[in-house]
Amino acid sequence: MSSQNQQDETTTTQSDQRGIDVADGIDHQVAMVMDLNKCIGCQTCTIACKKLWTDSGGREWMYWNNVETKPGEGYPRNWEEKGGGYESPEQAENDAHGERDPGELPSQEDWGRAWEFNHSEIMYDGSDDALRPQGSEPEWGPNWDEDQGAGEYPNSYYFYLPRICNHCTHPSCAEACPRKALYKREEDGIVLVDQERCRGYRYCVEGCPYNKVYYNVMRKRSEKCIFCYPRIEGGDTGEGNFNLNDGEAVPPACATECPPQLRLVGYLDDEDGPIYKLVEEYEVALRLHPEFNTQPNVYYIPPFAPPQHDEETGESIDVERIPRPYLEELFGEQVHEALDTIERHRDRVRRGGESELMDLLTTNNMAQQYRLEVFE
Repeated sequence: MSSQNQQDETTTTQSDQRGIDVADGIDHQVAMVMDLNKCIGCQTCTIACKKLWTDSGGREWMYWNNVETKPGEGYPRNWEEKGGGYESPEQAENDAHGERDPGELPSQEDWGRAWEFNHSEIMYDGSDDALRPQGSEPEWGPNWDEDQGAGEYPNSYYFYLPRICNHCTHPSCAEACPRKALYKREEDGIVLVDQERCRGYRYCVEGCPYNKVYYNVMRKRSEKCIFCYPRIEGGDTGEGNFNLNDGEAVPPACATECPPQLRLVGYLDDEDGPIYKLVEEYEVALRLHPEFNTQPNVYYIPPFAPPQHDEETGESIDVERIPRPYLEELFGEQVHEALDTIERHRDRVRRGGESELMDLLTTNNMAQQYRLEVFE
């Protein structure tokens, strides 16, 4: 898209017809909901994204989609402590955008370097060595603390957190760029980097509180998740086979390739769609770290877990395994009501009743799960 269509400001307006907030100048806002109760940490989404977008050309170390273990340090290491975003909702929504928290640049060691493995020796030279990274001994990398979590046996706990660019309503990465190289697409609110305008200043990298903008040292440009927009656009499959459904709109690869199908994709302002119902109607899909004030458009169904066990008898006790205060740190105060709402609907179904909410969260109907062709 030409930079002539970029939005220099990302203020918010209320649409009486849609009943929700979308960024000024944006027709519709595409969004995603991820159900953390379904994620098994298999990394299929990560590999699907990497094979499609980041397997070469200075992107070898990048994971536009990653799945990290929580509690844990994440990717990049300690990303939640590096700053970025806005200091208040008022500053984010202000036309002038007020004070912005610039954050800090993660080091390459925090990201983890691309590892070279002894594939050729094992696969072609008949070596009996184990597959292992070559060169210097790695000290950190993506998923370095996978499955560690927190707590003590028998009540230890962890869960998986898939992350992509949130395509925020108020993207602080776009606000940080002095050249306005980052912008929201007018038709669907996807945040992109205009590669012709970008000069690699990396203000966007330090401006994103989720650390989902990456610097390609070979190309001297910033790059990031593009929500697989060629697939959403449909049309000719073309070179690269971005679209696999005869020209119809299909969701991002991270969603379609997921074995447990934990992602729902649609438009936030489609009142008949699953995103609107989970976010606005039932209010069980929550933003990650809402205190960053960028208003992400990727939402999460918070995780449940089995109850704790008595250390002496081993019997289950009425104590939640994942502490609510920790979930509140991630998803804000709304997490309590969201978990209680889901539990009420689960209990209703157990007693033989019906629940549209449970139908949405357990559907295997792709037409309901992925709703992308509702607007012309």
